Amino acid sequence: MVVAASVVVAAGAVAGVLSAFEDGRGSDQARRPQVSASPRLAPLPAVPSASPTAAAESASPSPSTSVRRAPSPLPSPSRTEQKRERTATVATRLYRHPDSQVLDWVRAHAGDPRHAVIASRIADQPAAVWFAEYAPDTLTARVAAVTSGGAAQGRVPVLVPYAIPGRDCGGRSQGGAPDLDAYDAWIDRFAAGLGSGEVIVVLEPDSVAQAECLSAGERADRFASLARAGRVLKAANPRARVYFDAGHSGWNAPGKQAAWLRQAGAASPGSSDGIFSNVSNFHTTADEVAYDRRVLDALGGPASLGAVIDTSRNGNGAPADGQWCDPAGRKLGRTPTLSTGEPRIDAYLWVKLPGESDGCKGRPGTFTASYAYDLASS
Repeated sequence: MVVAASVVVAAGAVAGVLSAFEDGRGSDQARRPQVSASPRLAPLPAVPSASPTAAAESASPSPSTSVRRAPSPLPSPSRTEQKRERTATVATRLYRHPDSQVLDWVRAHAGDPRHAVIASRIADQPAAVWFAEYAPDTLTARVAAVTSGGAAQGRVPVLVPYAIPGRDCGGRSQGGAPDLDAYDAWIDRFAAGLGSGEVIVVLEPDSVAQAECLSAGERADRFASLARAGRVLKAANPRARVYFDAGHSGWNAPGKQAAWLRQAGAASPGSSDGIFSNVSNFHTTADEVAYDRRVLDALGGPASLGAVIDTSRNGNGAPADGQWCDPAGRKLGRTPTLSTGEPRIDAYLWVKLPGESDGCKGRPGTFTASYAYDLASS
């Protein structure tokens, strides 16, 4: 059975990109120039597909000789770092970045009848900050602005680097770094802004789960850069918790996904703290918990590896008709937390900011109050 992937699509939301959009906007919409909007998604399966046989699940892509130069190596993690166990979170709450489209709307529309619902149920919740534009010259400062803000409040920011070359396999989300050498350098600059406080990094949504479109050599090159990225991020800030792309419960079989994740460094404590799933998607938390545990079991690695799940819009699960673009009848999922009560599930996060449109109820990546209100009041 062919399973349609959920594909996140960046929607130009940093300074210098705003000129691509018309100047006029209704009171229902807001944009912000400082940080990237969380992306939209493309078609996804309505329900999880049946898993292939165990033999098919365990198969891994055949390697081939790569013509790209190897990424710049980093020193191998020390024995102490390799044995580092997961510790209790020092900052017990997630960070809400003060610069977001929903907060812009709330500040500008105090008299709107939807204000109280949107403010209390969406704007007051912490959400991830995306870095979807290549822009290496300003990257370190932009990352530092978020991480220092979280550290000042003793809270944990969630960052999403999203600049891998060939993201979306040439589809709607074309962009990112021009090549993997440039991406390696971009990650170095990203890491330089991480500071020393606790931070969660959701590393490159779709970069592993959507690797089917790449040749074996291209996959090997991408996975080498992802493994390097994990090492760079954790070397820059030992308190950074880095999670790798596991897709979602309606996409790849757990064994197949785990085989790719292993090649990308997700089983190594020097690169990884585990996996993430359901970014910009709708599958239920229960389905994702079960799926993530199967992926982790197949992945191997230390028992300290865990999973984080995007619960921003999964309160009613995936739509039965397979609709993917701002589907009706969806609602907010579990509020973001670092205390899930579920073994090996480290956090429920809002990686996709609720109310940022997929492109049907508003411009892609644009906060649309009517959509946010529907999600928050369902």
